[in-house]
Amino acid sequence: MIFARIAGTGSHLPGEPVTNDDLVRRGIDTSDEWITTRTGIRARHFAAPGVTSSELALIAAQQAIEAAGCAAADIDLIIVATSTPDFIFPSTATLVQAGLGIRNNCAAFDVQAVCCGFVYALATAEKFIRSGSNQRALVIGAEVFSRILDWADRSTCVLFGDGAGAMVLEASDKPGVRAMALHADGNHHPDLCVPGNVAGGQVTGDPFLRMNGQAVFKFAVKALDEVAQEVVGLAGVPQESIDWLIPHQANIRIIQSSARRLGLPMEKVVTTVDIHGNTSAASIPLALDCAIRDGRIRPGQRIVLEGIGGGFAWGAALIDF
Repeated sequence: MIFARIAGTGSHLPGEPVTNDDLVRRGIDTSDEWITTRTGIRARHFAAPGVTSSELALIAAQQAIEAAGCAAADIDLIIVATSTPDFIFPSTATLVQAGLGIRNNCAAFDVQAVCCGFVYALATAEKFIRSGSNQRALVIGAEVFSRILDWADRSTCVLFGDGAGAMVLEASDKPGVRAMALHADGNHHPDLCVPGNVAGGQVTGDPFLRMNGQAVFKFAVKALDEVAQEVVGLAGVPQESIDWLIPHQANIRIIQSSARRLGLPMEKVVTTVDIHGNTSAASIPLALDCAIRDGRIRPGQRIVLEGIGGGFAWGAALIDF
């Protein structure tokens, strides 16, 4: 039987950290105390003008490939999760492919499930590998959310940051990704969306991110609890065997609630929301790479990844590392 295992991870954050006090100095009507007590966020990173999602993704990808001990030419599938692509088309994945110098022996495409995008991309790559059609997949979450923020809306602009995280997933005879669960309910799309588009060369509607924070919080707590329990059940493993929870890094209160409902102390939860903010599809792979590189996550440990994003779209994965 063919399984999919993590072979290596990488990540990249652009520029220097931008603290809450830095945002105040930029003229945003907020304070460090207001942001920190409500979200747990103390800093985030913003890409410089002209720096794109594919550029961040490429650096993270190069790190993941190096960590996996393979060559770029060994990658035969690239999936990029992003809500902030470089262009309408071509896909960000093909731009990463070109940057890595990979020719036509590699499929490449994007997926869009907002903050749950990486989980969706991981699930897709895992199916390709399990089918036997691909041997080594590069799965990336990359965002430049700073481009779609309304800096006059302090309820949203202080929450988000830019960054990229990547994973090399490879075929193995040893179990790695044990269970995946994906869900969506488009009826909630007004609660978290960018309600604008481009038509006839003009922006129509509202081009900025809009969010009903209370509605998102309420739905996220319930959905993440249920989907984490679901993948534990699908994997057929005891809940107490989970070594680490790596949730989407949106809000420390949501993270704490999710850990509590899964019966995990915060010492077993990887949190980067305080230093990265919400990097949407990049948040889970960024946190995963941080915990692997600092030695917290070690071979043989069991991990649950979970995320929820606009739509709503949500999902989870249970992985033996």
